[in-house]
Amino acid sequence: MTMQLRCRCGKLRGQVDTARVAARAVCYCKDCQAFGRFLGPGALDAAGGTEVAATLPAAVRFDSGLEHLACMSLSPKGLYRWYASCCRTPVGTTPRDPRTSYVGLIRACLDVSPEQMDRELGPVRSHVNTASATKPVTSGGVATFGVVARVGMMLLKARLGGGYRDNPFFEPRSRTPVKPVQVLSLEERKALTR
Repeated sequence: MTMQLRCRCGKLRGQVDTARVAARAVCYCKDCQAFGRFLGPGALDAAGGTEVAATLPAAVRFDSGLEHLACMSLSPKGLYRWYASCCRTPVGTTPRDPRTSYVGLIRACLDVSPEQMDRELGPVRSHVNTASATKPVTSGGVATFGVVARVGMMLLKARLGGGYRDNPFFEPRSRTPVKPVQVLSLEERKALTR
């Protein structure tokens, strides 16, 4: 089954293979919050969280508007954070090394209702880095362990089976991102951190 990937204005479009999504979680870390502030209003939930669907890059396919895909990093060694430049919709987060076959797709780019998300991907199973939340939220507890285990197995299978090579965020057989990476300066990053 596939789920539509779409930026807010509809210029960037794609699909996600829902069978390959390992879990859903909400992250409240300072970096996710800084990325949300970089993008502008509507990128974070009311408590400063970012809902992500953990999956393999190979589960993602862009159908149109790839010219609008953009990438930034909060620091010279930070994660790659992908978004649609046309309307600043967050898309996902990937490691810098594509051999770690992971993308945390951000809920804002998935064009489905909350009910369809729950039906196709299961409920949000974990809330992580809750100490950084801007409002009280419940920590993930034991559920977080299950999420980490599922994601770990997904990464291991992709690495051993070679599935990590199919990655729409990187040039084929390369560690080069498909788009230039805007790396924020320390001053720019500090301006986004509260």
